[in-house]
Amino acid sequence: MTLPQLRYGKEEFARRGNEIYENQIRPHVEEGSCGKIVAIDIETGAFELANDTITASDRLLERFPDAQIWCVRVGHKGVHRFGVGRLL
Repeated sequence: MTLPQLRYGKEEFARRGNEIYENQIRPHVEEGSCGKIVAIDIETGAFELANDTITASDRLLERFPDAQIWCVRVGHKGVHRFGVGRLL
């Protein structure tokens, strides 16, 4: 399996992903999906919701094989948490 070539710099990638999530997706998934992962194609705005990044990304890639994927955890600032400590 070949990985898709990234077409954007990291700042533009993050900007697009966050903008699509906040403006188009968040209002539809926020309630009842806290902690789930949203995988977003930053070029089409298509997304998949799942319990983990692999499942969400795989589903999105089935529909859009060349997707540029940005992931967000619903209701959290980051997708993953590193280290010990409690969640706020």
